[in-house]
Amino acid sequence: MDYEQQTAHFAGIVQGVGFRYTAQRIARQFEVAGYVRNLPDGRVLLVVEGSAGQIEQLLNQIQVAMDRYIERVEVTHQECTGQFEGFEIRY
Repeated sequence: MDYEQQTAHFAGIVQGVGFRYTAQRIARQFEVAGYVRNLPDGRVLLVVEGSAGQIEQLLNQIQVAMDRYIERVEVTHQECTGQFEGFEIRY
């Protein structure tokens, strides 16, 4: 199975609404690794590695759960690094 890394920037009212905790809770349902953190510009950064299918499901579930707060999502794809263990919130 091919693994990849995806980076998602969520913009909108995404800080102070439980976004990171929701993302972490959802991520634990999938075979993915990475982290989520707030950015100084008000966006939330999510970096995740796993199979494309698992990542797609994760991003879809975050979108559904946090839809009312998200105005825009920008996703980029990179090669998998294998540097993450589990999925965590970073500060």
